[in-house]
Amino acid sequence: MFVGDRMSHPVITIYPTASLSDAWKLMNDEHISRLPVVDKRGRMVGIVSLKQILRYMPSEATTLDVYEIKGAMESIKIERIMTRNVITVTAGTPIEEAARIMVDNEVGGIPVVEGDSLVGIITETDLFKTFLEVMGAREKGIRLSVAMKKAPGELAKLAQALFAAGANILSVGTFLGHSSTTTEVTIKVEGIGREALIALVTPLVEQVIDVRAA
Repeated sequence: MFVGDRMSHPVITIYPTASLSDAWKLMNDEHISRLPVVDKRGRMVGIVSLKQILRYMPSEATTLDVYEIKGAMESIKIERIMTRNVITVTAGTPIEEAARIMVDNEVGGIPVVEGDSLVGIITETDLFKTFLEVMGAREKGIRLSVAMKKAPGELAKLAQALFAAGANILSVGTFLGHSSTTTEVTIKVEGIGREALIALVTPLVEQVIDVRAA
């Protein structure tokens, strides 16, 4: 799966000459927390986040009246507060690579570009939705978590045993185990009962961690 499969588009953008007030209203109206900043030719020149907007907003303790507050917000232009060195990805970037970049750089969204053109944006919300799909969260079945040896063929043995028992695998996720020699595998299946599933997989794994209907 690639960024282009899950990115949001078209992208809501703002000009660098727009005001703090314009950005605040746009974010509230569209329920978003970041705005790519583009020039008149549509080329991205920066990005502004809700966190940056709030940093320049008058505080509740201000002595300014409503008209002075409005004037102050109109006087601050986006080009003054935007981030200019923007981290970007392309539509062909693997979705997990985009997630790694977000985590490593502590950002909640990354613009997607093709050359000079802004073609989308991938956000933490898009990644959460993808995670739900990967883990089969919207499908009913039995969720099994096991600790397995980190060795070639171990997962294939488990999958073959499930197939032979008539079970259908809905999703598979692998995670770091509690030791360097094991990996934690979470599988959601249908077509087999809970007790039969436990009896089937117990001889094939290091530990059955959890089994539940989900």
